[in-house]
Amino acid sequence: MSLSSVSARLTLLALLSASTFYCFYESRRLRKLKLSLQNPNPNRSVSKPKLFFVSQTGTSKALAQRLCDLLAINDLAFDLVDPKDYEPEDLPKETLVLIVASTWEDGKAPESAKFFANWLAESADDFRVGSLLLSNCNFAVFGVGSEAYGATFNSVARDFSKQMRAMGAREVLPVWEGDVDSGDVDEVFDAWSVKVVGFLKRGGVVENGGGEVLVSESDGESVGEDEDSEEEGGDEGSDIVDVEDIAGKAPLRKKTVTVAETNGKLNGKKDMVTPAIRASLEKQGYKIIGSHSGVKICRWTKSQLRGRGGCYKHSFYGIESHRCMEATPSLACANKCIFCWRHHTNPVGKSWQWKMDDPLEIVNSAIDLHTNMIKQMKGVPGVTLERLMEGLSPRHCALSLVGEPIMYPEINTLVDELHRRRISTFLVTNAQFPEKIAMLRPVTQLYVSVDAATKDSLKAIDRPLFGDFWERFIDSLKALREKQQRTVYRLTLVKGWNTEDIDAYSKLFSVGKPDFVEIKGVTYCGTSATSKLTMENVPWHSDVKAFSEALALRSQGEYEVACEHVHSCCVLLAKTDKFKVNSKWFTWIDYEKFHNLVASGKPFSSMDYMAATPSWAVYGAEEGGFDPGQSRYKKERRHKSSTD
Repeated sequence: MSLSSVSARLTLLALLSASTFYCFYESRRLRKLKLSLQNPNPNRSVSKPKLFFVSQTGTSKALAQRLCDLLAINDLAFDLVDPKDYEPEDLPKETLVLIVASTWEDGKAPESAKFFANWLAESADDFRVGSLLLSNCNFAVFGVGSEAYGATFNSVARDFSKQMRAMGAREVLPVWEGDVDSGDVDEVFDAWSVKVVGFLKRGGVVENGGGEVLVSESDGESVGEDEDSEEEGGDEGSDIVDVEDIAGKAPLRKKTVTVAETNGKLNGKKDMVTPAIRASLEKQGYKIIGSHSGVKICRWTKSQLRGRGGCYKHSFYGIESHRCMEATPSLACANKCIFCWRHHTNPVGKSWQWKMDDPLEIVNSAIDLHTNMIKQMKGVPGVTLERLMEGLSPRHCALSLVGEPIMYPEINTLVDELHRRRISTFLVTNAQFPEKIAMLRPVTQLYVSVDAATKDSLKAIDRPLFGDFWERFIDSLKALREKQQRTVYRLTLVKGWNTEDIDAYSKLFSVGKPDFVEIKGVTYCGTSATSKLTMENVPWHSDVKAFSEALALRSQGEYEVACEHVHSCCVLLAKTDKFKVNSKWFTWIDYEKFHNLVASGKPFSSMDYMAATPSWAVYGAEEGGFDPGQSRYKKERRHKSSTD
């Protein structure tokens, strides 16, 4: 026998021995894992496996609780753990860890899990720790995030996976990721939960009990379809990634898993409003139009129908509040503002990625739904037949309900249709789409939200999706300056957040040169998981007045305080060289003249359709911006006294 033959045989024997040892090692490891879960010996003290939830808004916590209940039903006892109550130094003692992890601002972990996340990151990067610290630990991670944030989507879950593997932990299932904006995060999580339970009960072979085709978009691998697809993927234990295999197999970690991928899609485009988002918005009183638009009746519309006063736009610009329709053609937004009164129940996105409804159908449906809500006011105390009939014929449309209306690709066609019906348009944009502002055709009044005056404070308050949010913000103000029709900066004052930057705000005046500056105190909408604002953050009207007067003073006469609406805690600054004529303010709008100017097709400016402001709306008037033609109604507020 030749030397080469002997060498080949020895090599083969060595491989067979290694293979036999590996199979034996794996079977013992899985048996040990299963025994640790079932813990048949009641006299033996064994720590339960851990199920961690890394949560900011409560979504991950709720999902983890759901999984914990499912595991318990299957006789798999886990401790549900908040990382803030856990000592990371104890991780090497764990044999099995499941993690449901949310990603918060800037791709970081929520505050409650920062210490846990930092410990993992620092330990994984510390050469002194070594690659075997977590060698006794088996783990799986599910990520919860917003895909609209791009590169940081589910970065916490991905980092946890990478860091734990770097310290020798075995990833028993690849990272799965849920997108809270897609509306199917529950379905994806439930599919992952089925695989987790299946792995734990059967030692690695996991079937998807629902029968759906679950496809990884990162590499097209089927991860739980049926027996045939499992066989095509290789061994039954192909979902197991051990230390020995880490160098050769990376877990699936991009979008990773989507369930029923064709549901809600048309020609490759999905519905913006998923069933979950629709249910949430409808619960709040929204009427959903098609797949991405909405309308809702404003409380001031109902108030003026009853003769109890109009909103601040009635006082500042002369709209008829009972004839105003509040709508949007895009429920999606590119920000997640801390003071969002929708508590982030609407979708988010940086570009239009959904199927698109016809603008004429949106307008028709919006008017139909709005008038149906007006009809419901019939018989309400104070509603006269005259005002009810007027309300059934809307003359104004506030395109500011929720989301970012300017994102809608057919916004110009929609605005033109409203104008054709002689319905005025007040459009609000969040200053993240300068190119859309530049291409926008004339609207009655164009707003840009100026929620902060510096880059850091804007990031903290608006929590924008775009990385270049500040550049987009400044470019939006520059685009506003080129508009010939009425333009407005809208400032929302949040006490303790953005009320100290008067000089910085003043410097922004020269960038966009708006006709008006609306300054309004934030409306408290209740504390939620996404916003920790309290009544302490709501300024008094006196605070708003002081801020407005100081800002006007900084402008050195370019702007003056023109109007106020005490009830809305709102003040208006106006350009003196345009809207103050012979010491009299002209902030109101001649709506009929505006529509005639639009219909003419000729260029026109904001000064061509201004009208005189009534004395009761002027700043400092005794009425405080309340129309004396309406009846003032004040609720009796009875609070319990300490003696009750």
